Amino acid sequence: MGFIGLPASGRGTRFARQARRAFTLIELILVMALLTIVISLTAPKLSRFFHGRTLDSEARRLLALTRSGQSRAVSEGMPMDLWVDAGLGTFGLEAEPSYDTSDSKAVDFTLDGGLRIEVVNKIVVAPATTMTMNRAQRASTASVPRLNLVHAALPTIRFLPDGSIGEASPQMLHLASADGGSLWLAQARDGLSYEIRSTDK
Repeated sequence: MGFIGLPASGRGTRFARQARRAFTLIELILVMALLTIVISLTAPKLSRFFHGRTLDSEARRLLALTRSGQSRAVSEGMPMDLWVDAGLGTFGLEAEPSYDTSDSKAVDFTLDGGLRIEVVNKIVVAPATTMTMNRAQRASTASVPRLNLVHAALPTIRFLPDGSIGEASPQMLHLASADGGSLWLAQARDGLSYEIRSTDK
């Protein structure tokens, strides 16, 4: 009884084409071995690249916060405090209390893992204390604005309502990653803003 369908030569050709399209187990093992080798060679470089990107993005976030603080100080007519807690790896921006005891627009951030922040020339401004003064003392201190710092024990960059930076503000913040990378957020030469630098000079 004859086979209905393709001739024997046609069936063989079709099976041969299907066999050529599929991978053998040995080919799959070789491809996996090559991928493992390539990944093991490039992983350290990729890790350094991503750490560098994290450091850069964190520095840019800090810089954006300084600009936001200056902008808010001018538009709202009250001092803004950018505080830094190096021990906990946190920082944030808040308005100094005036009529309201809390700032609804206050923000705080935590550094990405593997990063640390340091205030290079650490200047801590103590909160003002209320005391009884005679008329001569009041006259001599009338030009000094009263400080109501929310995070009084922490280094604070103070932005004044005229857009300037308070004299007691830290001049430089140092961001460092675990792999040795570092960036500085430093006051610009004119002292009116902050900028990102790759060195502490």
